[in-house]
Amino acid sequence: MPVAYSNVYLQSAGMFLPGAPVDNAGMDAFVAPLNRISERLKRRILAENGILSRHYAIDGAGDTVFSNAQMAAGAIQATLADAGRTLADIGFLSSGSSGGDALMPGFANMIQGEMAAPPMETLSVHGVCAASVGAMQAAAMAVESGAHRLALSVASEMPSRLFKRSRFAAQGYNTDFDAHFLRWMLSDGAGAVLLGGPKALPQANGLQLRLKWTHLRSFAGDYPVCMQLGMTADRGKSHLDFPAWADAEAAGALSLRQDIRLLPHLFDVCIHEYADLAHKGWVPERGIDHFLCHYSSERFIPVVDDLLGKAQLSIPRERWWSNLAWRGNTGAASIFIMLSEFLQQKGSTLKAGDTVLCFIPESGRFTAGYMLWEAAAADAAAADAAAADAAPAAAAPAYPRQGAQASQPIPDDALPDVATIAPPHDPAAAPKTLAPLLTELASIWQDYRSNVWRTPLLHRIRTRQLHTADYVRWMSHWIPQVREGSLWMREGAASLTGDYAALASLIDLHAGEEQHDFKILHNDYLQAGGTQTDIGQLRRNPGGEALNAYLHSLAATPNPIGLLGAIYIIEGTGQRIVPSLLPLLRAALPLPPEAFRFLEYHGANDEHHLDRWLMAVQMALELDSTGTAQQAILQTARHTAAMYLMQFQHVISEQ
Repeated sequence: MPVAYSNVYLQSAGMFLPGAPVDNAGMDAFVAPLNRISERLKRRILAENGILSRHYAIDGAGDTVFSNAQMAAGAIQATLADAGRTLADIGFLSSGSSGGDALMPGFANMIQGEMAAPPMETLSVHGVCAASVGAMQAAAMAVESGAHRLALSVASEMPSRLFKRSRFAAQGYNTDFDAHFLRWMLSDGAGAVLLGGPKALPQANGLQLRLKWTHLRSFAGDYPVCMQLGMTADRGKSHLDFPAWADAEAAGALSLRQDIRLLPHLFDVCIHEYADLAHKGWVPERGIDHFLCHYSSERFIPVVDDLLGKAQLSIPRERWWSNLAWRGNTGAASIFIMLSEFLQQKGSTLKAGDTVLCFIPESGRFTAGYMLWEAAAADAAAADAAAADAAPAAAAPAYPRQGAQASQPIPDDALPDVATIAPPHDPAAAPKTLAPLLTELASIWQDYRSNVWRTPLLHRIRTRQLHTADYVRWMSHWIPQVREGSLWMREGAASLTGDYAALASLIDLHAGEEQHDFKILHNDYLQAGGTQTDIGQLRRNPGGEALNAYLHSLAATPNPIGLLGAIYIIEGTGQRIVPSLLPLLRAALPLPPEAFRFLEYHGANDEHHLDRWLMAVQMALELDSTGTAQQAILQTARHTAAMYLMQFQHVISEQ
């Protein structure tokens, strides 16, 4: 749930960029190519990321010109000067960064020491890009609670020290692509924001930016590490486990790496989270006026744009603003630097009521961060201050629909018609009448997907600890379960009567296409080393048994429309989870391509199956005269998700 605020305003924002801008041609003086392929990789990466210049806090010899703490101090000084304040006015300081100049103590304390600041409360948030959101959220809560009149939050990054060519000498100036990638992506800089109540806010253009809410949610338990420093390339050994630092460096454990194959999942998860916020009333119905998106590369602009469109939450491109091209990607500092420069360049164009959404996806271990600001006139801020003095803020959605009281729960039928991006549908092409059902199904899917990724089976897959015997065992459980799929679908089609005849034909067609799928899976099982040639001798695990019994029982009831909820979960697994597992399985297991044909087939074809599913759902709802079809579909989806999850859990747990 987002953290809502009623009494937090932006006093000022500032930034510090070290040295002169460095263009793409001048990068070699700071981040030199390592070998013959480096130049080719550099051209490819720069062509995609759209960065034309950036700043480095090291010089051409690789020596540090500004430390990370010094850059943070520079951003703080700029922020305080803009607000006409001094360090003596500050009671709270929080920092966000992937790392300071020292492993300990905390970065915020080092910044305080660098500036010889007076005693104050401090907090150091360690992470990657979204560490800035965590740091600012803490500062905002300090102001909102009344604990501090003014609070500073600063984010600063200095990755250049990791990228200089000398760092790779122990590896013979050779490294993998994942370590090459970020050398041409990241650069140095710091940004800061000063927060306070409306009474202390300096007047600027007659408007004040009020913080409406912040939201920070980690999905670290769902996916493998995507960006990391301090582990070997296979993530199997920490730099602290080596006999000496030199050994760790030679093994590549001190190289900053990004697994770009996982990045598309990051935006999928983060936009889904934003769609859920919109569904719950945290986003104004009229949309967002200014969108500050921290994308690491211009390559991801169409990805974010497309996902927002599919979620029916499109933000027109003319409302987007980014300084990536001329400031570079400065990690956690990026959003503060972006906000500061946006206000410098566009602040005079803001109107009362305008919203500014900051979106910060973090790839380290997948974290979604958001901040929503709203421009308010000075007299409105004064009224807010009086109201805040009279009563505490209510933790309610920032934008309840018209007629709904902020202190009351928003009824489901009063929520915005938002269709999220979870499978197995394409909301952009779906009729609006399906939006409420698809949104509820998407919520069920999000919980199911997250739980599946945390099962012992998928944990072994993503950590590369899966053995061929595990894969064979999984297939042996799955084969009889898949075989039953076409059977309960045919039973369900036979139970559809009267006006449902056309729907029965559609489901029967789908069952016919999948009736031989279990044979493909059995062949994969044999190719992987399975020995049971008689499929009838294979047994489902408890999860598979429960799912099989439940769906056969439901299929035998009159007009079992709820089966469409089961198909949603089962086919969605084939469309979205299976394709994610396939490359991980291939990398982990010494098996021929013939051992993965079933997974490959479903990853490529289930999208077409799910187009048919959407048609079937529309038919079912149009024919529903009792108003019970939607709830039946939702209930069956929940039960199927629980039992399919159980099937995943028992693959490893029985051993």
